Amino acid sequence: MSQMPNCPSCDSSYVYQDRERLSCPECAHEWTAGEGEKTDVVKCSNGNQLNSGDSVTVIRDLKVKGSSSVVKVGTRVKNIRVLDPEYVIDGHDIDCKIDGFGAMKLKSSVVKKN
Repeated sequence: MSQMPNCPSCDSSYVYQDRERLSCPECAHEWTAGEGEKTDVVKCSNGNQLNSGDSVTVIRDLKVKGSSSVVKVGTRVKNIRVLDPEYVIDGHDIDCKIDGFGAMKLKSSVVKKN
């Protein structure tokens, strides 16, 4: 029997294979064999690694496309979601909700981690 890798989500060793996917019974995370290794790390403007659930601060004024509104410098954004590389469009690698503006995507180069 071949050695199964640990779960990339919870590091559990109780991983099993279901057809072409690997599954973790402890956290219910599913992935393919090559998907477990995370190669792309999203970093803020200061070089700190960003993770889903972090809070960030906008470091410059941002014009909102399709509106005359502007997201001001110093706007705090809570509970961001870092996107997988296949969902990144034009460098917008953070999905979030900003109070007063709603859901939008941001570039990691215009935010700093709190």
